[in-house]
Amino acid sequence: MVYKRRVDLFYHGFEEKALDRPFGRLQSRLHLTARTAYRRLRHRQLYTGFYTAFRNLRHGLERLGVDVHVNDFSYARKNPNQAIGIAGFPQVYNKVRLPNPAVFGPGYVPRPDELDEMTASQNIRIFTQPSEWYCEIWREKLGDRIQPMFVPIIMSDWPDLSKTSKRHDVIIYDKIRWNRDAMVPRILGRMQERLHMQGLSSVILRYGNHQLGDFKAALSSSRAMIFLCEHETQGLAYQEAMASGIPILAWNEGTLVDPVEKKLVPNGVFAPSVPYFDERCGTTFTEESVEASFDQFWAALSQFDPRSYVEDNLSVERSAYIYLKLLDQAGTR
Repeated sequence: MVYKRRVDLFYHGFEEKALDRPFGRLQSRLHLTARTAYRRLRHRQLYTGFYTAFRNLRHGLERLGVDVHVNDFSYARKNPNQAIGIAGFPQVYNKVRLPNPAVFGPGYVPRPDELDEMTASQNIRIFTQPSEWYCEIWREKLGDRIQPMFVPIIMSDWPDLSKTSKRHDVIIYDKIRWNRDAMVPRILGRMQERLHMQGLSSVILRYGNHQLGDFKAALSSSRAMIFLCEHETQGLAYQEAMASGIPILAWNEGTLVDPVEKKLVPNGVFAPSVPYFDERCGTTFTEESVEASFDQFWAALSQFDPRSYVEDNLSVERSAYIYLKLLDQAGTR
């Protein structure tokens, strides 16, 4: 289905600026061009996570035939009843002050105790977070005004690498963020010992300490990924690996470790490391089952089809369909 409609999005962050003034959009685009060129020359990550999510959302909408406009304040003011999208970093709440009904996200959703004050200048009727479990932090405050909205994966950016020549058996993706002195030996160290006992080779990538090119090269040269993270709101790295046809073995205790969010989330919420996952993607393990779970995963490696899961569940088209429905809901509330 092709959607012949206009959608207005407003983004403010490091890449694009929501400048509510004459020639503001032109200035913002020039800023984006200069920043991108500067970071590319210095081999730095080009975009923040919020902006990557925003770009992927826009790409999906355009794939459906939607006419997407970014930071067009004049048009929004002339059409105050049209629902808009707002996204980006915390400063966006000060930069985008419009009466239009709005969907917020991807971006920073204030904590429940600061939400009313920070969003007083907008008419945000729906807030989004990347997965259902993470929405539970805001559910008591917002009810059904908080909705899951995943970041889509652009499949053409992540071609199928399952048949490429392999130099390594496993990528170990180390995103252990809390209590590393204790948890690295207990999880990563034990897994390395198991690989060594099985005569398997590995390459370790630590979150934040590698470039995109390193990640793609590791995916191309490895047969599987072991994903080590306490919990994820979405987890783009493991999903990009799945899109590339790489099966995942994920550490998945389900326990919320973040000391701030532990105070906010209701008791009993399962906090997964792989919130988008099924039997096609691979398997999961806990600390109690490191060795046995790896052996079962490795024996079944050829049976997994993670790319098909991403195509079915995390595509840009599916994301765009969901977003358009949220915009329609916001406009009728």
